[in-house]
Amino acid sequence: MAGWGYLEDASGAKGTADRICVPKDEAELLSLLDEARQAKAVITIAGGGSGLTGGRVPNGGWVISMEKFRKLDIGRGTATVGAGVTLHELHAAARATGQFYPPDPTETMAFLGGTIACNSSGSRSFKYGATRRWVERLRVALPEGEVLDVRRGQPIDFEVPEIPQPPAKKHSCGYALKPGMDYVDLFIGSEGTLGIVIEAEVRLLPNPPQLLNGIVFFPSDEASQNALEGWRTVPNLRMLEWVDDPALRMISQRYPDVPANAKAALIVEQIIESDADIDAWAERLAQYGALEEQSWFGSSDADRERFRKFRHALPETSLAISERNGFPSLGTDFSVPVEKHREMLAFYRETMDAIMPGHYCIFGHAGDAHPHVNMLPASQVEYDKGYEALMTFAKKAASLGGSVAAEHGLGKRKARFLPVQYESQYIDAMKAVKSRFDPDWRLGRGTLFG
Repeated sequence: MAGWGYLEDASGAKGTADRICVPKDEAELLSLLDEARQAKAVITIAGGGSGLTGGRVPNGGWVISMEKFRKLDIGRGTATVGAGVTLHELHAAARATGQFYPPDPTETMAFLGGTIACNSSGSRSFKYGATRRWVERLRVALPEGEVLDVRRGQPIDFEVPEIPQPPAKKHSCGYALKPGMDYVDLFIGSEGTLGIVIEAEVRLLPNPPQLLNGIVFFPSDEASQNALEGWRTVPNLRMLEWVDDPALRMISQRYPDVPANAKAALIVEQIIESDADIDAWAERLAQYGALEEQSWFGSSDADRERFRKFRHALPETSLAISERNGFPSLGTDFSVPVEKHREMLAFYRETMDAIMPGHYCIFGHAGDAHPHVNMLPASQVEYDKGYEALMTFAKKAASLGGSVAAEHGLGKRKARFLPVQYESQYIDAMKAVKSRFDPDWRLGRGTLFG
């Protein structure tokens, strides 16, 4: 289970269960669902455990792990993938055929079923968007024992209102309801509260002919922010990530070649179509005052893997510090419209400097105005203030036209943010859909709706 047990996830949240079930196939899964229905047992679906919201952490009842649903058939332009296949396995299998699956959440040991449940995205969402855009078909088991096999464009057969979506680029909060929507969109992002993903057909793209990867260091935060804004329009840019100075210092022991005078960094990846695309970077670095000689660039698979590990080291290290300090992780997953990015960033810093000075860092998907504040409380007082600050940040993000859950979903730990995003009439509409599929509210109880 990717290093986590069945009763916890990567956030450090822990739960209890009366029974843990690991069905070997669909028939056994349906038998378990029938048994659970007769016993009126609450069911929590377990993926790979890499989530940060406690959605797969049970509060009693039965856990059903999807780890044995391992189908993986790569075709030309599509792949049929079981819910228990990891992103790492899907990426590797697609790469062997000259293709790739665009969504790339940082934790590649996540199960595909979990990424569909949360509409996960990742660094390449800057160009390719979230999981929702890449799913063509779903096979889903409902809690009452029915199996639906639905394709993109197959409309739901009941009426729903339109739930307003924020203008932020990234949003995965609640059910994305709208009249005439299809079943595929209904289940994506529903966080395992409507049905259990058994397998999916996802779209693949041909591998680009050449990629340029870089970690660009800057002598000041202001210079990095100016470059961030200027580079959002760079042609064929797939990735535009930002790392602040405390985050660079946090991982400097693992990466001693990070320049000592660097105060921020941007992580970029671009599809290269000609030598002119590469040459243009010299001008960009000079224009925005980057530390050109100290920045890292590469175009080989080895370079890409080195830079991927650097990016992965950021959340990995922050989670390790939280665990060492004895507290569950406290991290934000809020997004705002890109024109509000600097305002939200300033609000993050002002608040964090007041409640937890020196014990936080910020990094992530700033190209989409979706950086993560990672709190590293060193005392119970700091933890309590950080927990309260999450609500403050959620309200600020929503007031700026943003999302209180950009890519992780709400799970159980952040279900309190749903009323910040939506008025009660829209939450009631979501609950009505939930009751249609799960009349006894046994599936994923406590997730999303609290």
